[in-house]
Amino acid sequence: QVQLVESGGGLVQPGGSLRVSCAASGSIWSIGVMAWYRQPSGKQRELVARIDSGSNTLYVDSVKGRFTISRDSAKRTVYLQMNSLKPEDTAVYYCYVTLRRGATWETYWGQGTQVTVSS
Repeated sequence: QVQLVESGGGLVQPGGSLRVSCAASGSIWSIGVMAWYRQPSGKQRELVARIDSGSNTLYVDSVKGRFTISRDSAKRTVYLQMNSLKPEDTAVYYCYVTLRRGATWETYWGQGTQVTVSS
């Protein structure tokens, strides 16, 4: 079976930085798109950033220039480097991964990691 494990969340002051990670384990043949979503308390989940197998990236406008998504194929891990954090970045951050097992492509979500930006 496949499992996504997130880490790196926490409490940071405005203007600070955090890096969240998401590692995939299990029987995986290949990994396609990897992405980060976030869900502020009481609000809808939104896409923050995504990266495909060719390392093409996409960011929501509100994080452009501040966040960087990257992936390490050998470690089966996707990262989100978050700089110049703002209180409005506070949310639970979820890892999203599409992968192939056998003949099928499947979608998985991480358990979520809390990022709180506050003084």
